[in-house]
Amino acid sequence: MTMTKEEVNDTMTFLDNEYREIITKAVCGKGRKYSKATHTISPTHRPSSILGCWVINHKYHAKKTSKDAVEIHGSYDINIWYSYHDNTKTEAMTERVTYNETIPLSVKDDHCISDDYDVVAKVTQQPNCLECTIRKKGHKIAVEVERGFVVKVIGETKVFVRVDPSRYTESEDDFDFEFTDKELSGVNPDFIRTKGKD
Repeated sequence: MTMTKEEVNDTMTFLDNEYREIITKAVCGKGRKYSKATHTISPTHRPSSILGCWVINHKYHAKKTSKDAVEIHGSYDINIWYSYHDNTKTEAMTERVTYNETIPLSVKDDHCISDDYDVVAKVTQQPNCLECTIRKKGHKIAVEVERGFVVKVIGETKVFVRVDPSRYTESEDDFDFEFTDKELSGVNPDFIRTKGKD
């Protein structure tokens, strides 16, 4: 005859249970995403050619927005060096852009017992300029940027730990150590007496 888990638990006290429930924080979800985005920049002058483009000052924060996704809100500065007036003059400009990135969770643990989550986001690809071109009409600049993230969702969950049935307890004998003659040969018995004279 096989007993159910509930029947077994009813026949023993709490301390006699073979397993214990432990509530702890653990990674309950993971996700990763690589993406590209194109930003349109309006320079002060009509550009003739692009001399350089780079992305700096990346800032972001992440939060869990649903059971299946994490949203990252961020911003960075796009710096463009360009020429104008038929390549006779140059100018460097900076424009701050913002973005929202939704990262789906590819790994999820549905056994979290709380709705209070911590979200950890790590950049796998810092925002980087892939291409910077002048639009066909010639008044604006298009900047293609790549970026990548990996996210982890940390929440409270339960784990079951098996208890040692022999109820092992520590004794003073567990901390007794015997020294060998070789280990004692380097000990100076007059060490304390010598230090006292000094």
